[in-house]
Amino acid sequence: MFHFNDFSSSGGFSDTNGFRWSNWFSTINGSSTINGSSTINGSSTINGSSTDGCSTINGCSTINGFNLLKNRFKNHWHSAFQEVDLNCATNNKAHHTSSISVNQLIVRRGQPFNITLKMTKPFNPDSDQLTMKVVTGKHPSQEQGTMSSFGFPDKVKRSSRAKAVWRAELQENSLPETGTLALTITPPADAPVGEYKLSAGLKAEEKELAQLFVLFNPWCSDDWVFLPNEAERQEYVMNQHGIIYTGSDHHINGLSWDFGQFEEDMVKICLKLLDLSRKHKRDPADDVSARCNPIYVSRVMTNMVNKDQMNDGVLRGNWSGDFKYGFPPTHWSGSYAILKQWYASFCKAVNYGQCWVFAGVLCSVMRLLGIPCRVVTNFESAHDSNANLTIDTYYGEFGVRPKKSNDSVWNFHVWVEGWMRRPDLGEDGRYDGWQVLDGTPQEKSEGVFCCGPAPVAAILNGDVDLKYDVPFVFAEVNADRVTWLIKRDGSKVQMKSDTRSVGQYISTKAVGSNRRMDITSAYKYTEGSARERDVFRYALTRLDNDSRIAVCPIAVEPEALVINNTTDTENGHATPQLIVKFEEESAPVKGQAVKKNLVLRSEGSAARMLSVNINVQAMTYTGQPKGNIQNEVVQKQLLPGKDLTIPIQIPYITYSKYMVDCQTMNISAMITDLQNDETFLAANRVVLKDPPITITVSDEARVNQILSVLVTFMNPISETLTDCSLTLSGTGLIDWEQTVKLEDLMPNKKMCVELSIVPYRSGERTLLADFDCAAFRDIKTSCVINVRP
Repeated sequence: MFHFNDFSSSGGFSDTNGFRWSNWFSTINGSSTINGSSTINGSSTINGSSTDGCSTINGCSTINGFNLLKNRFKNHWHSAFQEVDLNCATNNKAHHTSSISVNQLIVRRGQPFNITLKMTKPFNPDSDQLTMKVVTGKHPSQEQGTMSSFGFPDKVKRSSRAKAVWRAELQENSLPETGTLALTITPPADAPVGEYKLSAGLKAEEKELAQLFVLFNPWCSDDWVFLPNEAERQEYVMNQHGIIYTGSDHHINGLSWDFGQFEEDMVKICLKLLDLSRKHKRDPADDVSARCNPIYVSRVMTNMVNKDQMNDGVLRGNWSGDFKYGFPPTHWSGSYAILKQWYASFCKAVNYGQCWVFAGVLCSVMRLLGIPCRVVTNFESAHDSNANLTIDTYYGEFGVRPKKSNDSVWNFHVWVEGWMRRPDLGEDGRYDGWQVLDGTPQEKSEGVFCCGPAPVAAILNGDVDLKYDVPFVFAEVNADRVTWLIKRDGSKVQMKSDTRSVGQYISTKAVGSNRRMDITSAYKYTEGSARERDVFRYALTRLDNDSRIAVCPIAVEPEALVINNTTDTENGHATPQLIVKFEEESAPVKGQAVKKNLVLRSEGSAARMLSVNINVQAMTYTGQPKGNIQNEVVQKQLLPGKDLTIPIQIPYITYSKYMVDCQTMNISAMITDLQNDETFLAANRVVLKDPPITITVSDEARVNQILSVLVTFMNPISETLTDCSLTLSGTGLIDWEQTVKLEDLMPNKKMCVELSIVPYRSGERTLLADFDCAAFRDIKTSCVINVRP
């Protein structure tokens, strides 16, 4: 339930999706709605999911096809089987799946679960044989591990080549003389994950007992995804909220992200992704069998989270700046709204995503399936298009960068790491642990857009000949940079070679806190060290000359560049070094003028007359120019031993139209010594912060009780803000996401919007707000709410 208390029309308001939201609870046929759920002609909806078509059979209810705790069978007086109690609440709690459901049995492989089977007649273990069977997929086979026959006593005949064999044991508290069998069933640690049907047989009769789901088990030491540390399991599997780092290496921003991996229908959504994969369509039997392997499953998912012409993927990438047919990537604050929209629209791709959105969605899917996963950001991330581990950047003589460049360094790039063993790369375990997985569609791997799993240990040591896609990621964090000056006659002059700046501040959220954890040392040795250079040279020798190194990076210039070039003059003397740096007067904020100082110093003993060309360009986070904001040329005399300070001011009115969809501007200074005709280049990246927005709650939060929320925002510019909207989202607080239209906001005025939500899950929850308008895109904030039962 989501209430908007400021703007109403005939007792309600319309959101941007065309839905009408009422400011009161309504009744239909005398039944009241609770938490957005209503009863209609006796059919109830739970959290917005209709149970129309659900049936009751001899007291056994099903909701959306999910069996409840007990299943009482039809015509049990003609059958040996009366009912089965799946003990869903108890089993799911033990298997760490109760956050997904307490009504549907969801277990983890390699771990036993208990059911109670009620027979219509006494059961004699000495003479009776209870045969049980589980199947998954449309082509179950014992040899492929997608069907298993077992039972009690375990005298069941099975294929000698049977894989993934399940087991059943009779518990001591069973009462076989009354027909009550308390059974402990154990799926093997290498069982394929997915949806199973469980059936039981006695003599000539076979009865389907239940539907259940099996997930990977990071709590089981025999599972390839086993993670020994409990705090890490809670963070990388169970935590539904996280932080994704964006910005630049000197201006790192933490973006709150709602993974929502345990929300309604997430199990079905993730399994639907597997069923729609190209591998499944090509060979369904082999695909379902291969789902025992987290290496295989994670690689498939890196392809399915992105939409291309050849798949039914979730999210369509768009870096063009034209988002009129969907939402800009900055709109999203969580994964569930994206995945639910994809699922509800019969698997039609959602528009649009960029790297951090793909990573957030992929992390949600991996955590739901039980593969420990964390989101990782690489700052100064290289995209090497010609497989030479070198990124070439070009400037014209006026300091303007070309509009197009095949190579680039992105401000940041975001991928995920999944935790798993890699026995396919050796039995010694050296490549076990964190594996890079990238769902952003960049370069094709084995003919499709996917990336990984690439062992972080292989990246660290330059083992670029290993699978999967290790050269791709190695280049992202290790490529060298060369800066070139393109002269008017078309010739180019190398201005700078940089072996250190790519791959900076590789970051992820810390375990158990919102602190940023730097994991750069896991990917590379200390920059400039002999070991780091040795690994780089070793990687070059291991590259296949015909291989294609792909990289999804992001670019940022150092906060201050020092030009230390020395060039021989005609008389054989070296030109004195010129020291160049940029200084920041104040933190740059959108809506305010950007103020910087260019500071020059000469180490020579003579005065120098300099021509300084200062160019400012809007830049995408992928390192590509978006537009030329301003250009200024000045001539100044630089005295020996003294600083020359040149102020740079970029008014909001000058940059506003270029920076609506950009956060970064590039300031370059092309400095020419007029006496010696020597040219120096320095560049600085400026990342603009968003204007402040706040969100607060005033009351104690309780499940199924209305909670008031206040969002405030001050218009910082002397223009009216138009096309204003506010979107709220948050797992356990708001089902899906809700957007409301707002009135125009006058210049320098404050917006105060009061809304109401109804939390539907207890515990620590994060409420996320996104304010959007024509001048400022997707300004975000969040707050933590502790919801009591």
